[in-house]
Amino acid sequence: MAKIRVKQVKSAIKRPQNQKRTLAALGLRKLGQVVEHDDTPNILGMINKVKHLVSTEEA
Repeated sequence: MAKIRVKQVKSAIKRPQNQKRTLAALGLRKLGQVVEHDDTPNILGMINKVKHLVSTEEA
């Protein structure tokens, strides 16, 4: 399975609670933090929900 690298590029301050929880579920807590996940439909849906706060690239 392919890996995808997710980096938080914008702050979660003044964002709705569901977007904050999605970032936490992805494992992102700090600005600039990078995490690696499998390229599954669940993860892609979570990334799509907060696409304005994160950047992605293939690992």
